[in-house]
Amino acid sequence: MTPYQLRGDLYFFRSDMNDFSGFSTIPSAPPGFKSGFVGIIGRPNVGKSTLMNDLIGQKIAITSPVAQTTRNRLRGILTTDVAQIIFVDTPGIHKPHHQLGKVLVQNARTAINSVDVILFVVDGSTEAGGGDRFIANMLTHSPVPVLLGLNKIDLQPIDQAEEIEDSYRDLAATASAEQVWPLLKFSALTGEGLDSLQTLIVDRLDAGPYYYPPDLVTDQPERFIMGELIREQILRLTREEVPHSVAVAIERVEETPKLTRVHASINVERSSQKGILIGKSGAMLKEIGSAARGQIQKLINGKIYLELFVRVQPRWRQSRTRLAEFGYSPDE
Repeated sequence: MTPYQLRGDLYFFRSDMNDFSGFSTIPSAPPGFKSGFVGIIGRPNVGKSTLMNDLIGQKIAITSPVAQTTRNRLRGILTTDVAQIIFVDTPGIHKPHHQLGKVLVQNARTAINSVDVILFVVDGSTEAGGGDRFIANMLTHSPVPVLLGLNKIDLQPIDQAEEIEDSYRDLAATASAEQVWPLLKFSALTGEGLDSLQTLIVDRLDAGPYYYPPDLVTDQPERFIMGELIREQILRLTREEVPHSVAVAIERVEETPKLTRVHASINVERSSQKGILIGKSGAMLKEIGSAARGQIQKLINGKIYLELFVRVQPRWRQSRTRLAEFGYSPDE
């Protein structure tokens, strides 16, 4: 039994195994092949997850208009003829207001020191702000090469483009006395500039082996991605009423040749939030389930029966025990 499961044309890490040993189809890298880990760092809502999804050509990270959507360090794997790039999507760096926020920021900081290249993503539609300067200061003495990526250039006002870009050039010059941060403009939404970005990243990687099978797109368990796809629909449909208080747990997955049954709990902190999620006569929960089921069916390339129930877990974001249960533990 291998630790990978074929879904459509791509492999995903199996939910029921945590050992990568014994997978014998990882090929030897050809001469001149490069590989390495690239940390995607930035403020909340600058488009880091959308960027990673676009670069690897597969949706593995959820996206929404809500800040701090990403909660875990999520690896996306892009393998080409010349390189294997493991992108590490990190939670947006922000001032934490609870134990969950502290864990998220700690994990993002950890990623800075555990990758081969840092891609510092900023919102290229506005000038550099205090949050960008805070992150830039964190990177000041980093020995890891830094690329400064201006995302959302499709939204950049033409009459302000020069001022916006100058603000980030000044930011890079101030923070990076020890190394030059190449500045590259792109749009994760339209794909403009992503080929150049990929080339720039590969140029900064060292020669190395395949770390994963070439067809693998993520090392996250399927169950984790299922839970994230459910949470994405909650973020999309409830917006500011509930989002940051929600944790999704996949309780059980039962597979048959014709149908996969997924049982998931949606955990919130207050009874009022439970009411919002269920909605009048269960209408909201039904809408969430229908939308999530469609996304999960794309993931597994098969029919899904999705059962959701809502549970109140008071102050779970402040509880180390609950955070661990829901998969939000500090990275070492």
